[in-house]
Amino acid sequence: MNHSATSTPEAHSRQVVLDRLRGRAVKSPGLPEIDPDQLIQFDDRLTQFEQTLELVGGQSHRVDSPQQIAEILSELEEFRSATCIASTVPEAVAPTVDLNAIDDPHDLAPLDWTIARGEFGVAENGAIWIDGDTLPHRVMIFIAQYLAIVISREQIVDQMHQAYMRIGTPKPGFGVFVSGPSKTADIEQSLVLGAHGCRELQVFLLP
Repeated sequence: MNHSATSTPEAHSRQVVLDRLRGRAVKSPGLPEIDPDQLIQFDDRLTQFEQTLELVGGQSHRVDSPQQIAEILSELEEFRSATCIASTVPEAVAPTVDLNAIDDPHDLAPLDWTIARGEFGVAENGAIWIDGDTLPHRVMIFIAQYLAIVISREQIVDQMHQAYMRIGTPKPGFGVFVSGPSKTADIEQSLVLGAHGCRELQVFLLP
């Protein structure tokens, strides 16, 4: 007679243990209390954000109008030679790709540049929060060779605690913090930028 694996003594003993664990209420210690006065705060959040962004491989530009964004990008050979551009900030850079006509995100593989809108930046680590609701296809910020993000320089918080407070209760969907171009390092401590995502990150800080 054949017996299934679940009928063996070992399987039965394991199930008994699992049932006991599931039936036992474990009291959670709860989350720690955070003292806001102990969190890092910067006298000049914008300058700190710019300096930190540079440390992680990004470049920032203070601009006064969307037109200046196009002017600065046009000085880059990587942008002048680009033929495939996705943009959710058309007042700054006109797209060459109709994102609404894309059904399969794999079709965005040839993207040279993505110009996206960020919600706010974090001075502590140079990260920028991008709300997925602003992206027709979330892959567009990862698959492009080069990435530019536009945010308001008035929208900078000190640290990640403030950042998560601003995001609030997570909602279904997608959102991501971006800090500098993609990078990887091996055991020999050799850091490579642009290894598995955008090669360069340009951040434009509007009023």
